[in-house]
Formats: sequence, C-alpha cells, structure tokens
Amino acid sequence: MAVASHRPDDTTKICTHCDRDIPISNIDLHYAHCSRNLEKCKICGDMVPIKHADEHYTSTHAPVTCSLCSEEMTPEILGVHKGEKCPKRIVTCDYCEFPLPAIDLFEHQEVCGNRTELCHLCNRYIRLRERAAHEVACNGAPPEIPRAIREAERERAARRPPPPPPQDFSTRRLLFTIAITGIAILLGSLLFQRKPEDMTQVN
Repeated sequence: MAVASHRPDDTTKICTHCDRDIPISNIDLHYAHCSRNLEKCKICGDMVPIKHADEHYTSTHAPVTCSLCSEEMTPEILGVHKGEKCPKRIVTCDYCEFPLPAIDLFEHQEVCGNRTELCHLCNRYIRLRERAAHEVACNGAPPEIPRAIREAERERAARRPPPPPPQDFSTRRLLFTIAITGIAILLGSLLFQRKPEDMTQVN
C-alpha cells in the first residue's frame, strides 16, 4: 500500500489513509500511527479513532425516532422534521389561535375560517378568512345598494295598499262597557220582578 502521494513542492506529502498534508520528514511515522489508530467514517468522511467508531456512528449517524410521530430518520434532520415537517407537531389556527396537530389544521381552518364577525366600521358580518383583506379595504361605509334594487323597492312600496286608519280603542271600550252595564241592569230587574210574584203564589 502506498504511504503517501507526492506534491509538486516536495515539502509535504498527502497521507493516503487520511488525505492530510504531512511534512515529508514525518510521513512514515504519521502513516504508521494513522493507519493503526484511525479510520474514515463511511458516512461523513471524518477520521475517527477506531476504538470510538461505534460510538461515533451511534451518536452521529444512527437512525433516531421522532417522539411525536414515531418516524425514523437521521439525527441531522430531526430538528427540521420536528419544527417544520412532522404531521403531529403543534401549530395554531390562523383565525382562533387554537393549538392543534398540524395534520388537523387544514380541516379545522376550513370550518373556522367560515365563521363571521361583525365589522364595527361598516356593520357588516365578515368571514374570518376574509377579515385581513376587508380591514385593508373597509372605509367604514355600508355597501352601496345598486340603483335597480332601490327603484324596485320604491315601486313595491307604491303598490302596497294604504294601512287601515287607526281605531279609537278608548271609544270602543266605552261603548262595550255601556252595553254590558245595560244588559246587567235589564237582567237584574227581571230577576227582582219574578221574586215577588213567586212569593204571592206561595201565600
């Protein structure tokens, strides 16, 4: 096996085991130590001590499991996965700020975004999904009613029959009271006339 490859300036040589520039005077000693104690990681290319190779793989390259969704992946992408891609990471609704898993966000926002709130500037009910655009465009005035609709309303109002004149409820109540009183007096007088006649027949 070649110990080193020559460089043009002939002051250093490249170790064929670790690919580092080594002074020519130290190349043989370096190579003996390097090949006996170090090995190149097949995944990242780093030179690691042979006795720590398994530890290096376990801590740096061994697959890890996401604690949220149980998917396996390499450690270097776990942080990105948990922060941006995991379907069970917790996110908040754009409309109500309710926290929920990312996998449920779309369905929730489809319903939540269709809820309405009253705009206090123009007194219209606005869908939450349209609220941001409405707040930019709202000038506080109610929407203009089209001219054709206004004219149709005027025509309908002109064709409606006039309302009946209001009745004088106090006069009707007075007449009703007088009629009831008269009937009561008439009945009373008839009853009192019959009693003396009945008593006379008994005697």
